[in-house]
Amino acid sequence: MAIDLTVRGLSWGPHQNRLIVSGVSFDVPAGTTTVIVGPNGAGKSTLLRSIYRQNRPVSGQVLAGGRDVWAIPARDVSRLIAAVLQETAPDFAFTVREMVAMGRIPHRAGLLARHESDTAIVAQALDDFELADMAERPFVLLSGGEKQRTLLARAMVQQPRLLVLDEPTNHLDIRHQLEILRLLQRLPLTVLVTLHDLNLAAELADQVLVMRGGRVVALGPPDATLTPDTIRAAFDVDTDIDRHPRSGRPRFSFTLPC
Repeated sequence: MAIDLTVRGLSWGPHQNRLIVSGVSFDVPAGTTTVIVGPNGAGKSTLLRSIYRQNRPVSGQVLAGGRDVWAIPARDVSRLIAAVLQETAPDFAFTVREMVAMGRIPHRAGLLARHESDTAIVAQALDDFELADMAERPFVLLSGGEKQRTLLARAMVQQPRLLVLDEPTNHLDIRHQLEILRLLQRLPLTVLVTLHDLNLAAELADQVLVMRGGRVVALGPPDATLTPDTIRAAFDVDTDIDRHPRSGRPRFSFTLPC
C-alpha cells in the first residue's frame, strides 16, 4: 500500500556553514509521482540521500507514512522505502536472480535466512520486469536497460511503499528511457524521482519540484510549474512550449538567451 511523504525544512551540508540543501519542504501524496528537476549542483541527489536515510539532515524532518525515518530503526525504513540510485551496482559475479533476491534481505530474520515466500516473490518480479529468461545470466553481462530493470525488480521485491529513484534513465538510449518510464507509470507505489529530461518529467509527473542552489524554485503540476519563467530561473535557458500530440502533456525546446 502506497504511503505519503512529508519533508519539512530539510537542510543538509558537510557543516552548518556550507549547506547543499537548505530549508526544503514539500509533500508527496500517497500513490502519486513527484519528479525533481534542476541543473547540475541543484542538490537533487543530496536531498534524496536524506530521504532514504543515507545523510542525516542538519535540520528538518522526513516523514514516510507519518513516521520519522530518522527516528525509527533502519530495518523498518528499508521496509517502507526502496532506492534505485545513479551509482551502478558493483559488477560482482551475481546472477540476475541473485541481484533481485537481495531485495528480500530487510524481511529476513537473519542475513542468510530465507522464507519459502521469498522464492515466489522473486520469481514474480522476474516475470513482471521481463527478466525470467535471463535470470541465471551474470549481471555484469547485461545491457544498461537490462541492468536498470534488474535494479527496479530488486527494489520491488523489497516490497516498499515509497520508491525513490535518482536519474533512472541516465545513460540509457531513447527506447530504454521510454521502457523505464512505462514501468514507473504502472507501479502501485508512491514515487519520488529525479530526472534531467524535462520532457520525460512532464510525461511522468503528477507534480514537479524544481530546484536550484539547494532550494525550491517551484512546486506543482507540470503545466503550472514548468513555465518559461520558472525554467529560465532554474536553468538559465529560454523555452518554447507546445503539446505532445498523444499525451497532451507539455513539450519543450530550449535555446540559450540572446
